[in-house]
Amino acid sequence: MRLLSTQTLGHQVGPSRRYSLPVMSASLLADLVLVGHLSIIVFAVFGALWALWWSWAPLVHLPVLAWAAYIELSAGICPLTPLENSLRQAGGESGYSSSFIEHYLVPLVYPPGLTSGAQLWLAASLLLLNGLIYAYVIARRRAVRRARS
Repeated sequence: MRLLSTQTLGHQVGPSRRYSLPVMSASLLADLVLVGHLSIIVFAVFGALWALWWSWAPLVHLPVLAWAAYIELSAGICPLTPLENSLRQAGGESGYSSSFIEHYLVPLVYPPGLTSGAQLWLAASLLLLNGLIYAYVIARRRAVRRARS
């Protein structure tokens, strides 16, 4: 897999100016989207743990958690999924090949047999796990405040 392809994109700038821009491999971009997608999933599941160390973590984590729960509860598709698929097609891939990233990460991001019922259970588990972690964080902070006063 090459980082830069030998192709260039010609873009019209103004009435008669053209410039060429090296094109990053669409397959590489698709792999990066997949890694980013997995990172968001892991952060949605375990991001509440950051609140144990950083008081600002919920400001970042709660919107991600809300988005993940919405996608699961609505049986929706994250916009990263069609983006990755279109990048793979642009890279000339008809489907997932056997690259390291695709072989090991695709089954985690897109588990086989994912049904709407399974998505509801995933959403409930996601919210319950994070609710328990945040309850612990709040209790711990209250205990620390009491001990200081």
